[in-house]
Amino acid sequence: MQQGIGRSGEATVVVEWGMAGIASLRAQVAVLVIVDVLSFSTAVDVAVSRGAAIIPFPSGDKQAAGAAAAEAGAVLAQPRAAGGGAFSLSPASLITIPAGTKLLLPSPNGARLSLAGGERTVIAGCLRNAAAVAAAARALAGGGAIGVIPAGEGWPDASLRPAIEDLLGAGAIVHHLALPCTAEARVARDAFRTAGADLAQLIADSVSGRELVARGFPADVDLAVALQSSHCVPILCDGAYRAWPPPAVPPT
Repeated sequence: MQQGIGRSGEATVVVEWGMAGIASLRAQVAVLVIVDVLSFSTAVDVAVSRGAAIIPFPSGDKQAAGAAAAEAGAVLAQPRAAGGGAFSLSPASLITIPAGTKLLLPSPNGARLSLAGGERTVIAGCLRNAAAVAAAARALAGGGAIGVIPAGEGWPDASLRPAIEDLLGAGAIVHHLALPCTAEARVARDAFRTAGADLAQLIADSVSGRELVARGFPADVDLAVALQSSHCVPILCDGAYRAWPPPAVPPT
């Protein structure tokens, strides 16, 4: 067992970055929370809160994604710049997604991390749903450790670039978990607490935030920083993110 996990005899929160973080924690935690604030986790929250199911796809290969969507009977999300009302990784494009829609959402970051969780319970967390995700993770962990994974971004050489929006999103979830933390989890939590009223501006001023605004997607940043605006808990089940707990089935 990794040093610092579970030493108190109580559920412990661990924060590690990206794919290497999942690989290091997968066998040691009961729940993994994937945090990709700009924009996979936010997009998943927006869509799932409206009754859609999101199938994460780890590649931008359009032909492979199209084949996977056809096999799953799902709508294929289009590139963010497609416009024209097409569903995409842009959270703003998903505000009106109809309930019951199955959307295959390609993402080389958040989707890839989601599918790396193996047998662990995997939840998509962001600033919008931090409190709800924390409550669900505690319930589902059953006293086991909880791993929170800020996704980060990639440098041109494919190495990990830590991203402050994901650090702050992870910190919001750790804050609401209110459990013993490893040092890394404490740093993320304290970064969120310190941000306070500056949270939205910090994320808008981040590399990723500025990039989205420059590309014409300021609404995606606004949706991402809407702290505690959602009670949705998207859980990966049978290859798709759906709301947890599932809606009660009325008696026949």
